[in-house]
Amino acid sequence: MPQSFEYDVLIIGSGAAGLTVALNLPAHLRVGVISKADITSGATLWAQGGIAAVLDSDDSLEAHAADTLAAGGGLCHDDAVRYTVENAADSIRWLIDSGVQFTRDENEQLHLTREGGHSHRRIIHAADATGNAVSTTLSEQAASRANIDLLSRRVAVDLITNRKLELPGNRCVGAYILNLDTGHVELFRARFTVVATGGASKAYRYTTNPDGASGDGIAMAWRAGCRVSNMEFNQFHPTCLYHPHAKSFLISEAVRGEGGLLKLPDGSRFMDRFDKRGELAPRDIVARAIDHEMKRLGADHLYLDISHKPADFIREHFPTIYEKCLGFGIDITREPIPVVPAAHYTCGGVITDERARTDINQLYAVGEAAFTGLHGANRMASNSLLECLVYGRAAAADITRRESDIPSPPPAPDWDESQVRDSDEDVVISHNWDELRHFMWDYVGIVRTTKRLQRAKHRVDLLAREIGEFYSNYRVSNDLLELRNLVTVSDLIICSALQRKESRGLHFTLDYPGLQNEPEDTVLVPTTYRIASP
Repeated sequence: MPQSFEYDVLIIGSGAAGLTVALNLPAHLRVGVISKADITSGATLWAQGGIAAVLDSDDSLEAHAADTLAAGGGLCHDDAVRYTVENAADSIRWLIDSGVQFTRDENEQLHLTREGGHSHRRIIHAADATGNAVSTTLSEQAASRANIDLLSRRVAVDLITNRKLELPGNRCVGAYILNLDTGHVELFRARFTVVATGGASKAYRYTTNPDGASGDGIAMAWRAGCRVSNMEFNQFHPTCLYHPHAKSFLISEAVRGEGGLLKLPDGSRFMDRFDKRGELAPRDIVARAIDHEMKRLGADHLYLDISHKPADFIREHFPTIYEKCLGFGIDITREPIPVVPAAHYTCGGVITDERARTDINQLYAVGEAAFTGLHGANRMASNSLLECLVYGRAAAADITRRESDIPSPPPAPDWDESQVRDSDEDVVISHNWDELRHFMWDYVGIVRTTKRLQRAKHRVDLLAREIGEFYSNYRVSNDLLELRNLVTVSDLIICSALQRKESRGLHFTLDYPGLQNEPEDTVLVPTTYRIASP
């Protein structure tokens, strides 16, 4: 028989956002943290660059805010930007107090680097493996807390709400979770539930994200009744390692921040023709420039060259990138790195306020799954981990303030598996997964047209019906759940892109190359906006 669990706080996702919430909750609350694979398997682990914060006297909160607003293409929410940058330094101090070992200079001062869109050096980092340092440290801290249960190899199926239980009120009371080891769906009841599942870049054929980035939390929250916003803004990182045996390996923006130059196959530079900031232009501009030059030349990739810097400097600042590339026969101290753009970050998500609350009572969303208003039409480098920390701590503070007023969750039925059977047609899942990621790359990528989006909409509607039928008749599996969620999120991306009749930030369409006069968020509401998702 499947197990059932009850917690004060259920956190779905074990990256920086989820663990930040868990570690900032009081010790008397029982906390369950759900992870698809190992606790450190999320996108945080792979983050290379660092975390943006004003930590230098030559910098200012006003400059950090201004840079964020400029990168965001007129869609950043001023209050969210101000709240985030004002709470950045405290969040960094919390990480240091938690034991994260950041890189320091010869005077033992925190070393700050610079990345695209930033007017100052304000990126604190742990060499070129900041995410690894943060994820490992926070996981160790969580494992040592008696009130926190770390539950790995579990995949969320759906949120449980009062509406689903046919009870009055607008409340989330937990989730159904698939145990990958037993194959059974378990019941998790909770007074508070936090979605911290990351983004949805696995909707695309080429991505820097780990395999679990399938938009689970966004899709579940949408199905539960939450609004989503700005799903058309998918950030493509300009520089992913191009090699037949390299899977999703990102070449950090810090390489360009420390003097790396983008070059064509003939060795000539090109970024100055697209933006006066050259290689340090925001990511959307750099990605489009690379995409343009690749299509113009018919090239499979371009190059990022930092070999003009001293070899010791390169090995010291980018040890992970150096070793990874060397393993593929590329010595970055002597030759350029072959690179290609790849889907990297979901700027839209579940709408939240500055306390990370969603439209459903006692349901929070933090990290890449959430839409706070910070990123606007284009996320600025190293603001992502910062958002995880600031809003993760805000969610924990709000839960702490409210926990004495929230009663235990009501009873809920166990997951019913009596009407389904084991699948003997898993090839359907594999085929549909490949089809989805191919047409999303071809039709909903860096450069879009209305005709391409309409083709994608037609394809996703067909897939949604097929996957919906499959979901209704067969026992759930990790692959089926991820595909179901990716179809939902891809539909949200396509519908949002069709609504935006302009080119802004990460959304560039040849049919509407200019800007509208008044910038507006794209908001989809489940009760009034129907998508044909499973």
